[in-house]
Amino acid sequence: MFRIGVRRFATAARRSAETAAQLEGSNKYGIGVSKAQGIVKGLTGAIGNTPLIRLNHISDATGCEVLGKAEFMNPGGSIKDRAALYVVKDAEEKGLLKPGGTVIEGTAGNTGIGLAHVCRSKGYNLVIYMPNTQSQGKIDLLRLLGAEVYPVPAVPFDNPENYNHQAKRHAERLDNAVWTNQFDNIANRKAHIETTGPEIWYQTKGKVDAFTCATGTGGTLAGVTRYLKTASDGKVKCFLADPPGSVLHSYISSGGKLVERAGSSITEGIGQGRVTDNLQPDVDLLDGSLHISDERSIEMVYRCLDEEGLYLGASSCLNVAAAEEVAKKVGKGNTVVTVLCDGAYRYADRLFSKKWLSEKKLLDAVPEHLKKYIVLP
Repeated sequence: MFRIGVRRFATAARRSAETAAQLEGSNKYGIGVSKAQGIVKGLTGAIGNTPLIRLNHISDATGCEVLGKAEFMNPGGSIKDRAALYVVKDAEEKGLLKPGGTVIEGTAGNTGIGLAHVCRSKGYNLVIYMPNTQSQGKIDLLRLLGAEVYPVPAVPFDNPENYNHQAKRHAERLDNAVWTNQFDNIANRKAHIETTGPEIWYQTKGKVDAFTCATGTGGTLAGVTRYLKTASDGKVKCFLADPPGSVLHSYISSGGKLVERAGSSITEGIGQGRVTDNLQPDVDLLDGSLHISDERSIEMVYRCLDEEGLYLGASSCLNVAAAEEVAKKVGKGNTVVTVLCDGAYRYADRLFSKKWLSEKKLLDAVPEHLKKYIVLP
């Protein structure tokens, strides 16, 4: 009786193993990724290692492989999780931040959200200063995540009341506190030299011909450019994508003449009036720049949703519009990579609102056949 039971158990085990093997066979890629990822220690271990998504419609139309790094898949929902982790790690390694300490930052939103997740995971307090022009959704989310938030009037960087300067002064008033200074703290750039750049290089098996993205702090563009230029011995072409109101496109196209900032853009967290310390070391490596209008960014928000099924924010779609232009510039058969910074979830009340689009004179930028997606009044 015992032997019969053993035989039955062995037979059942073999059948179970065969079934498991068959099931795994239908998901070889997923199983491979899972084995590589293993188990990470806490939330911070899940930052990075995002997939590259082929943008099928744009790739087919341009004859290039146009790929978007899916940074909206980070735990905090944006590429800024990477910088947030690295600036906190940098403060820890330098002994500036000890257990129970306070992190203070000036941010337009996504870096703050990344910091909120990282700080909660590591047990730090977080104080955020931000321009009061940012969406209420971002402010609410930061507070929900436990951050102390100070929305302040949006003034130029050279004004002492700029949100970054207020953040710095706040940190100076506290013990065991650090102003992480995302714009000029090169730990931000380091995050992309050590993670984003290598991921792109190995995901494409070194077959990347061009990279483009916008810049706010400069960390992503500078870090990825530095890595890809080094890995390819200078062969990868790298381009800045710039929104209205930023001076960097004119700075690069003029050979280094910095003009006064004028105008504004509907994109949040990108565009700049100066060359930050993150961007400065690598700005000369860039092969050019592109100016992307708000009309193009808005059009691409709706195109990405309709054609690719991707629900992306305006800065992500500015990057996609730039990638489409770069693909046309470099020609068929090349691989162009950009960054899908975040999703549209935090901006839906604007991007899909008829009233807001009309106020910004952007309603006509939405192709007629895509206006069906304007579902908010």
